[in-house]
Amino acid sequence: MATRIRLARHGAKKRPYYRIVVSENTYPRDGKFIETVGTYNPLTEPATITLKEDRIKHWIEKGAIPTHTVQSILRKAAESSAQTA
Repeated sequence: MATRIRLARHGAKKRPYYRIVVSENTYPRDGKFIETVGTYNPLTEPATITLKEDRIKHWIEKGAIPTHTVQSILRKAAESSAQTA
């Protein structure tokens, strides 16, 4: 059972927002998922990112692999939280 932390697209045409979800790698992009661990809205300035950091750590410890896009979103969120602290 290989799990991934990836984006699931929602929203209207040309107005996307994304949920950051944990799902099996065989499930479709917008299909079944195990858990929602955050959201990402690229249309706001700056992009809005909300994360359940404890759940993300939990899934990574269990072996879930984040996609490249999710890795960059997590990195941006960590940088922005470091700047505000």
